[in-house]
Formats: sequence, C-alpha cells, structure tokens
Amino acid sequence: MNCFGIQAAGDYEIQIEKSRFICYFAPVNTAEEAQAFIETIKKRNWDATHNCSAYLLGENQQVQKANDDGEPSGTAGIPMLEVLKKRNLTNIVVVVTRYFGGIKLGAGGLVRAYTQSVVSALDTVATLVEKLPLLRIQFMLPFELAFKVENTLRHDTRFIVESVAYFSEAVTFFVLISPESEVLFQENLHMLCNQEVDIYPIETIYHEKILVSD
Repeated sequence: MNCFGIQAAGDYEIQIEKSRFICYFAPVNTAEEAQAFIETIKKRNWDATHNCSAYLLGENQQVQKANDDGEPSGTAGIPMLEVLKKRNLTNIVVVVTRYFGGIKLGAGGLVRAYTQSVVSALDTVATLVEKLPLLRIQFMLPFELAFKVENTLRHDTRFIVESVAYFSEAVTFFVLISPESEVLFQENLHMLCNQEVDIYPIETIYHEKILVSD
C-alpha cells in the first residue's frame, strides 16, 4: 500500500448551517507532537464550541486516535479519522474547530459536516506527499574504482548517492535505493567494478515526493 502524508501545516474554514468549521492540520512524527498540536489549537480557540481531533502515525497507520470533544459519540473524531485512513495518509494530525451557529445538525449532519471539513481542507490547501521507502546501503571501494563508480551512479536516476567519504584506506559510499532494486544494484556494481562488492543495508527511510494536482 502506498503511503502518503502532508508537506506542511495549514487550515481551511467552511460554513454549514451558520456553524463555522475550521480544519487545522499538520505533519507529525510522534503522538507527543500530535497532542501538542491539538493543545495549541484548543488554546488558540478556547472560546469555540468544540475542538475535535484525529491523528494517524506509522507506516502502517498503526497508531490511531480520535476525540469528539463533547460532540455526540462517533459524530466527529471517527469520521475525521476515516477520511485520513481512506486516503492512506499517515503522520498527520487534524483538528476541526466548531463555532456553533444556532442550528442543530443531528448525528448524521454532524458526521457529514466534520467529514466535509477535513476533505475540503485536504483538497483545497494541503500539499500531499507520497512517502517512498528507500533502503540506505553502504559499501567500500578502492580509490582506483571510486571515481568511475561515483560518476556512473550520480547519472543513474534509479539511485541516490547520499554521500561519499574518502579515507586513507578506501572510499565509503552511502546510497539510497528502492528495496526491490537491491539485487539489480548489486549486479550493476559488480559489472562496474569487475569484481564482487559487499553492500551493507543500514536502514529503511521514507523519501517524500510532492504530488501535484492536474
């Protein structure tokens, strides 16, 4: 499953039956960051009728939390969370602040309103990014091979040369590759060097690619 996130924080306001719904959103990496963002919005909008919230964390959306903040149970936080889940978003927190306009919406109306608030914010002002998994690998080469290999790799769009460190004994490369291209990379490196080269996977990171709307 492709994983998506947002590039930066923002907000967007809509009005439904005279009630103001302001959706605030932000990228976060931990539950502590998400909770801090929620508290900041609640303090900013201390006079609001409700400050409902939801957040998702982890590459598999394994951390999920929603809060109705006084709205009838299941009419605010969960619908907001469902929008994020259905769009495969992660590492994101949203807070929808409601200023009551005098007209009651009922349970179904509240679900639609909080859903619409998040959808409108994401569609109108949020910049979405695709989180692409990349494997960071390390390998070493003698000096006589290093320049040719570095030059070739930097001109190959399938790989990202993160850094090259020259030491007295050898040259150490740190390269980012897609996990599925590890065998291909090994074969290409072998051909370039005309010898076996040991590569050492270090960790998987997530590279963010901005999604541009048509």
